[in-house]
Amino acid sequence: MYNIQTLNKIASCGTDVFDKAKYTVADTQANPDAIMVRSAAMHDMEFGSNLLAIARAGAGVNNIPVEKCAEQGICVFNTPGANANAVKELVIAGLLLSSRKLADALAWVPSLKNEGDQVGKLVEKGKSQFAGPEIQGKTLGIIGLGAIGILVANAAVSLGMKVVGTDPFLSVNAALKLSRKVSVVPSQKEVFECCDYLTIHVPFNADTKGFINGEAISTMKDGVRILNFARGELVDTPSILSALESGKVACYVTDFPSAEVIGAKNVVALPHLGASTPESEDNCAVMAAEELIDYIENGNIRNSVNLPNAEMVATGEKICIIHKNVPDTISKITSTLGAAGINIENMISNSKKDFAYTVIDATGKSVDADTESKLASVENVIRVRVIR
Repeated sequence: MYNIQTLNKIASCGTDVFDKAKYTVADTQANPDAIMVRSAAMHDMEFGSNLLAIARAGAGVNNIPVEKCAEQGICVFNTPGANANAVKELVIAGLLLSSRKLADALAWVPSLKNEGDQVGKLVEKGKSQFAGPEIQGKTLGIIGLGAIGILVANAAVSLGMKVVGTDPFLSVNAALKLSRKVSVVPSQKEVFECCDYLTIHVPFNADTKGFINGEAISTMKDGVRILNFARGELVDTPSILSALESGKVACYVTDFPSAEVIGAKNVVALPHLGASTPESEDNCAVMAAEELIDYIENGNIRNSVNLPNAEMVATGEKICIIHKNVPDTISKITSTLGAAGINIENMISNSKKDFAYTVIDATGKSVDADTESKLASVENVIRVRVIR
């Protein structure tokens, strides 16, 4: 039996994916084989030696110590695309919120509650303060053409917008999903310079922290409207507040309120609603469960944030090895197997930054405990699993 711990409430359609004959799923597991999590903070947690994987039912993994997990041989998954439609719909709402001053208008109307027969006249007199432009015919710039960015791009095209986007990691498969009307350019600067609206859909890391800053904003059109439904830290707060005050930025819509931006001029702050739909939560839960099952039972990795993707169908025993991405490590692994008289029928080895994952289809002689121990002691090897 494998023990799965849930750190947050996970949709039952996800936990029901686990075969009850093989898995026990509960929030009270003391020494789990895998963890399912949404937003619970894990940076101060100590992980047991048998923890194989963590699956985040969502895209962002800021609450998980990703690097620490890699060093301990723990695979961290996320669920890219599972909440993409929910975020896309909110981004479209954000475009309208940024243009038509709907939030201010909604807040103003209740002030007329006690005006009796004068409500109609006051509405006609006061509505001009909430006037704003239509989005049709305007240019939407998109930084990041992943699962969400592509959906936003295609939806904006359908709404009559011109769309310009950039993504240095745009895959062929992703590009094929883009509308032919979307212009893909090589640099962020080209997007900044032409857009009336800008939406960002990139992961938060050391390279992207605060990349929407004073320098970036200075290259944008006067009156640009900026939408942030990715991560709050991607936008430098002092820079955006200064630009809003000067009028360089007409509106900032964010799904990540902070004390500094709440109540600031021309800020529309939403309480992190991006993936808060029942459909999104269900999709993320099911995808996270399926990722864990495929890794635990088959050693396959899909959508890991700290280890490379790797999938293989084995004819014999499958040896799964997490190791440092260091020259000569693979040769030491294969030499160890050769010395034990184990035949390598097939092998794949992929790397991701400092870490690698090697999967071997071993036939002939079975991998015994002694051979497994020798593999684990190979320099730079972090974890060895044999799936029989």
